[in-house]
This record gives sequence, C-alpha cells and structure tokens, in this order.
Amino acid sequence: MARPVHFEIHATDPVQAKVFYETVFGWRIEQWGTNPYWTVNTGEGPGINGGLLPRKGPRPAADTPVGAFVITVEVTDLAETVAAVIAAGGAIALDKQPVPNVGWLAYVADMDGNLFGILEPDTSAS
Repeated sequence: MARPVHFEIHATDPVQAKVFYETVFGWRIEQWGTNPYWTVNTGEGPGINGGLLPRKGPRPAADTPVGAFVITVEVTDLAETVAAVIAAGGAIALDKQPVPNVGWLAYVADMDGNLFGILEPDTSAS
C-alpha cells in the first residue's frame, strides 16, 4: 500500500509562509542550503514532514475549487487554531463541522490561499 511521505507548500512569499506555519503550528522550517527550498519539520512521532517552495504562477483565487490533495493537521483546540490562523493572516474556508465519531473539522487558508484542514479529535462529535 502506498503511503504519503512528504508534502509541499507552494507560496508566493516563502519567508512569509514560513512565519505563518511556524506561528500557527510551531513547525520548524529551515532553508535547505542556498536552494529556494525550505524543509518543514512537523514534529516527532507519527506524521509526515514536508517542504516549502516558491509558487510558479499566480496564487489560487478565493473562489477556486480545491485542486490538490488537502492535508489535515490534528490539533488539540480547533477554535484556538482557527484564531491563530486568522491572527497570522489566514482565513476560514469552511466553518467548523462535525465528522461523526471522529471530531471537529474546519478548512482554512494561509495568506497565500493554500487550503488545509484542521481536526480536533472528539468521538462524541455528531
């Protein structure tokens, strides 16, 4: 079975995106040598790490449908994370909704229009 092992965030301004993700999730993002590429370490234990690189082309329009895989990040407090996203320059793309017996899910966008999910586990969600 094939498993995802890496993700990439394409950003108009990679340095601004670095600050956004470090602020919202506490990820460690470091430039890979002198390359226009940054490694993204999301933490210890199960999960995947990724990369950050300059976007080639225009950022997605606000009303553009999802055109890529959406990565979802598990968080301990959905409301707190949504507030951190907004404070860091992001926006809500899909309001909080229950995923029955799993938890609470919202889609948000970073300041460059990249969508990602945030999920607060809660088996009582319905």
